[in-house]
Amino acid sequence: MSGPLSTLKILDFSTLLPGPYATMMLADMGAEVLRVEAPDRVDLTKVMPPFDGKFSTTYSYLSRGKQTLSLNLKQEGSVEKVKELVQEYDIVVEQFRPGVMDRLGIGYEALKAINPNLIYCAITGYGQTGPYKDRAGHDINYLALSGVASHCGRADSGPPPMGIQIADVAGGSHHAVMGILAAVIQRQQTGQGAFIDISMTDAAFALNAMAGSAALAGGQPQKPESGMLNGGTFYDYYQTSDGRWLSVGSLEPQFSARLCDTLGIGEMKSLTMSQNPEHQQKLKAVIKERLAAKTFAEWRVIFAEVDACVEPVLTIEEAAEHPQIKARRMVVEGDRGDGHSQNQLGHPILFR
Repeated sequence: MSGPLSTLKILDFSTLLPGPYATMMLADMGAEVLRVEAPDRVDLTKVMPPFDGKFSTTYSYLSRGKQTLSLNLKQEGSVEKVKELVQEYDIVVEQFRPGVMDRLGIGYEALKAINPNLIYCAITGYGQTGPYKDRAGHDINYLALSGVASHCGRADSGPPPMGIQIADVAGGSHHAVMGILAAVIQRQQTGQGAFIDISMTDAAFALNAMAGSAALAGGQPQKPESGMLNGGTFYDYYQTSDGRWLSVGSLEPQFSARLCDTLGIGEMKSLTMSQNPEHQQKLKAVIKERLAAKTFAEWRVIFAEVDACVEPVLTIEEAAEHPQIKARRMVVEGDRGDGHSQNQLGHPILFR
């Protein structure tokens, strides 16, 4: 496969979402990925509907651009096979709990003895150290323990179950890719491999970014609907007359002025920049009333001509048909594993 990472060869022992998503991104950029999986190991991405061919559509998507080797690591001869492969595949990605690969005889130290240049990336919920290192978890747990969930959602209903896997993908997958590529650069410069310890909870904690800075350095406790970007101001979602939603992000003066003019509330422009919570709630109530007076389709037509950071909340199907998404070719056809193709999310990094 051509691409900027075409010289990389990766052994992928991971299951579920974080590791396979990371190695799919690497494969999309040209890396040669061999997915090693036990035929009888439970993997939710294989069995979660909908199904399209032999496996679920999610599993087919995450397998894009990869080769697959069926191998039960507990069976005789499997360890020897992995040790043989690691002489050629010099990057390993795994997602077992700490110590599992060591007990199998194919942990970092064992494989590094065979290939001293090995880059080994271990993705876990809580990392290789600390009192929670052996504890089970899922995306919702990592978001909870990292503080992310505490300032999301509504004040009267608490944190929502997110529609995307933030800690898994933005935390585990993306940070794994960054760590691997950084280690590749280091290896090119020094000839040394690396062990990369990715904790999805660490990564989610780091994703707090602005809220974390406000809480830790600014002394401002973070709560739902208390800040500029989490519902404490007019920066929010608003329902239309037919039950659909619009996003309003008109924070800067030029955008908030256009918003107010479009809604016929020019006299409230000064409130958009106010730090007074009462002013913000008054403004939100008026915006809510105005946007509820027209349908979703009507507002789409109106704001299509106004550069005010107001956009419709689209379904995934609608987003796939949006001219911007189509222009960026973010929906592609991928092999589902049985000779047929299926629509898949495209790779978001473009090289020119």
